[in-house]
Order: sequence, then structure tokens, then C-alpha cells
Amino acid sequence: MQIIDFHTHIMPPWVIEHRDELSRSDACFGMLYSDPNARLATAEDLIRGMDEAEVAASVVLNVAWNDHDLCHQTNDYLLECGSRWPERIIPFCMVQPAAGDVALRELERCASAGARGIGELRPDVQGYNLADSNLLSPLVNIAIARQMILLAHVSEPVGHVYPGKGTVRPEQPYAFATSFPDATLVCAHWGGGLPFYALMPEVGKALANVYFDTAATQYLYRPEVFDVVSHIVGADHILFGSDFPLIRQRRALDEVQRVQLPNDAEPAIIGGNAARLLNLRGAMTDG
Repeated sequence: MQIIDFHTHIMPPWVIEHRDELSRSDACFGMLYSDPNARLATAEDLIRGMDEAEVAASVVLNVAWNDHDLCHQTNDYLLECGSRWPERIIPFCMVQPAAGDVALRELERCASAGARGIGELRPDVQGYNLADSNLLSPLVNIAIARQMILLAHVSEPVGHVYPGKGTVRPEQPYAFATSFPDATLVCAHWGGGLPFYALMPEVGKALANVYFDTAATQYLYRPEVFDVVSHIVGADHILFGSDFPLIRQRRALDEVQRVQLPNDAEPAIIGGNAARLLNLRGAMTDG
């Protein structure tokens, strides 16, 4: 089974070069990267990390820029990287839903150019709510028609504060899932604890098409979270994610392998589930 990392971030060199300026002008970028110690990486950096960790493919996510032009320009870089490394880099794009028809045209453009999803959505900094079905319906309808996955940042309503935590709580993706049951939604960072509510029958039913990535687990939960969530929602709804470059892929993989999950759960989490969602047929049989 090949390893697929469902949550990584890369930036075009010009963004890294203009880091200070963009930190002042964009809310999301500033929240994440105004600290000079916060890591930024290019595609070349990611490929080196993948080689070190023996990761076959990585989903690369954009930042939730407020400005539509920045969405467009950075989407171009991710799409270009997907074309340059077609077997290894899987681009997701970003749009500003509040931009209306401009956002819809950008989503169609990116889908035609090879984007497999939208994310990492940050409604708290882009000025909307995942429960706003009126705003999101046109975008989600395109995503469903184009077989694109939506990936949203979700954070915990309790616990410690950390850079980028934000205010997208579990009730937002739950509302999204009930409004758009045919859409495939990935909730980053274990969905801010949403899987635990799946013990409620009505919640578990609504989350049938919702998945949870493991990005930044080391900063959030004890390792038992893998086993607990596997028992609640099923290992087939968990996607390995490192949150590279915040966390090295090798370190994130070591965390999964130390948990000693059942024999069928580990390969599903580190690659099989992602391969199925992304329709990567070769990855489901190789390795």
C-alpha cells in the first residue's frame, strides 16, 4: 500500500519572498505565518520530504486568502506543480466564496486544470459560515458535479489556544453535512472533535460522507485518538495528514505506526482511504 498524505501546504517562491507584506495584508496568511519561525515550503521542499518519508503522493492545500486575485495566483502555482509531478502532487484550489460568480468561474477553471478539491477552507477568516447553505450551494454543486472534495479547517471548542486555531467549531461541518449530504467533506485536525459526537445516532448518520484527517495530531491529542475514532466512525473515515511543513511527514508517520492499529486499519488510514476518495486506482493495489 502506498502512503498518501492528505494535508500538506506549499507556497510559490514569490509568496515566501513577500512574507512580511502578505502577513500584514491578509488575515489568514498573517495568522499562520507572521511568526518568522513558522515554516514555509515550496514544492521542491515537499518532494524532498516525501522522498525521505517514502510518501507516494501528497494533497497540497492552498491558504484561505481573502482576496480573489491571490486565490487565483496561488492556485496557478499548485496546478503547475500538479502538472510537473502528476503522480506525486495532488492540487486542491482555493476560492473566496463571497466573490460570487468570480469564485465559481475560478473553481471551474481549476477543476478543468486538474484540481481535485477545494481547501483548506477557513470560513472564519474569509467571512462566512459553513452552515450558510445559500452562499455555498452554487460552489458545492460544482464540486459535486466535478467530483471535487472539500477540505475545511475545524478546531476544538475547548482546550489550549494555538496559532491558527480559529473559530470553526464542529457544529459548522455538521450543519454542512446535513445540508449537502452528497458532498464529500474532509474535516482537518480530527474535525475539532466532531467524530466523538457520532456516538449520537443522528450525528453518525449525517456524517456518512464526512472524513477526518490527522493533521497536527501531535499538537492536539494523545495517540489513542487513532484507536478511539476508528471505533466510533470507522478507520475507513480517517485520512493520514501531516500538516507539512508544520510537521515533517516522517514524524507524522512514525506517530501512526507507534499506535499499533489493527492490521487492516493502518493501511487504510495511511493510503487506502485517500486512494479510494481520489480514485487513484494504482495506489490502491501497489505496495
